[in-house]
Amino acid sequence: MGNSPATANRPLRQRFVPRLDPSPQRQPWWFELRKALPALTLFASVRLTGVIMAALWSLHVGRHPRSVLGLEWDGHWYWHISQYGYGLIVHPPWGHSVFNDLAFFPLFPGLIRAVDTVLPIGSVNVALLIAWTAALVAAWGVYAVGELLHGRRVGIVLVALWALLPHAIILTMAYTEPVMTAFAAWSLYAVLTRRWLTAGTLAVLAGLCRPNGVAVAAAVIAGAVAHLWHLRRLGMPTAPCAWAAAAAAPLGWLGYIGWVGLRTHNPLGYFHVQSLWGSRFDFGHYTAHTFKHLIVGHDTLVVYVTAAIVLGALLLFLFCVLDKTPLPLLTYCAVLIVMAVGGTHFFSSKPRFLLPAFPLLLPLAVHLARSRLRTITVLLTASGCVSLFYGTYLLTISHRAL
Repeated sequence: MGNSPATANRPLRQRFVPRLDPSPQRQPWWFELRKALPALTLFASVRLTGVIMAALWSLHVGRHPRSVLGLEWDGHWYWHISQYGYGLIVHPPWGHSVFNDLAFFPLFPGLIRAVDTVLPIGSVNVALLIAWTAALVAAWGVYAVGELLHGRRVGIVLVALWALLPHAIILTMAYTEPVMTAFAAWSLYAVLTRRWLTAGTLAVLAGLCRPNGVAVAAAVIAGAVAHLWHLRRLGMPTAPCAWAAAAAAPLGWLGYIGWVGLRTHNPLGYFHVQSLWGSRFDFGHYTAHTFKHLIVGHDTLVVYVTAAIVLGALLLFLFCVLDKTPLPLLTYCAVLIVMAVGGTHFFSSKPRFLLPAFPLLLPLAVHLARSRLRTITVLLTASGCVSLFYGTYLLTISHRAL
């Protein structure tokens, strides 16, 4: 698990000089998978424990575990789209909100429908299977980024920290976060290793998963621009693949926004649909108002934990800047934070919006990886207890939106 001497002693700045070799030596995927197996085993063990705890408590309170994991909150909307297509509009009896399923991006329900046609295990089971598989692929990508930047030990610790986040139970639900993070992690890895066409393609897919999937496109564009600028300073030929990746990266996100615009006969139709849900971008006014409310008033445990996670994300981003984290990773996290903090409504969902921002954990992973094994074990065990019990509480007891 330790860093090799060459990796450990290499200055941080030198690790991130853009790779100019057009055909760098690459290991076969099965070799890379074998290196990642300890991290994936740890991730799978933690999340499987979370599923078992949530399932047992669901049965205790008289609810079916599959429905809790597969059809709660947004999961039901994705399932309905996969079965019946778009067109569901709900007018709740309270307030002035209008819930339109056009607010949900199409890739995940499309995958559910496609796999359901060839795998006769039931659409809810298919949704969970896709989410769990994507979570493992995402964990592999998280490990790959951590290992590339700081060595194998940091990669394993980074996966462990991501698996133990308070809201990591979402990684085992029929939600889009596992799918988006899988595309995001490997797109970021492709940017760092200068696989531009792969990075751009994965960014397109991430943009079809979720609204904040545009953060992946921003990271690809930032990485490509930095690389092209570096080539220009050295007087070297330009890189057509980097240009192509930068141009293609936002097409998935823009494509769905444009399709909703055509369907609603309004170029800004998607944002209008979101506003009817109560979701708008107000540059953080709603978030600041909620923090003020928590200071002068009181609220539920979930809201206080959410506030702590938002503040923690901002602090970790500062540490990432000070640690000279690569520009694509900083750009990716910055867009996710801006969209989470700057958006209105659903305050308790903000940790879910930040769940794909795994690079924020890099400073913690680097620091923790330098500790003794006993220290790492104690800290991760304590974090695991908190995460697993809190995740069960979120899913089966709390009535706050996830």
